[in-house]
Amino acid sequence: MRKLLTNGMWSKLAPLLPAESGRQGPVAKDNRLMVEGMLWKMRTGCPWRDLPEDFGPWESVYTRFSRWCKAGVWRDVLSELQKDEADWEWLFIDSSAVKVHQHAHGAKKNSA
Repeated sequence: MRKLLTNGMWSKLAPLLPAESGRQGPVAKDNRLMVEGMLWKMRTGCPWRDLPEDFGPWESVYTRFSRWCKAGVWRDVLSELQKDEADWEWLFIDSSAVKVHQHAHGAKKNSA
């Protein structure tokens, strides 16, 4: 499975994420593996249930993604990474992931 994060990228991202330990329950999955799964899902646009088994159970990846969203982790990560203006590689928007229905753009509206 091709990974999206280089070691250099991970060295910048890892300190910004919550610790893997400290929660009750089973041993937490590795943050890097979870983030790779999240990135794979976002890049492909697949449903969470179709996440390859290489990333562990899809429920684990989804739960961590959801928990971090609610806790504002991604907002904080983006804020911190934006401070380093020299490294814009972290900030990407792929317009191919946002599809507009063919009738949603430029169609004449029926006004009665």
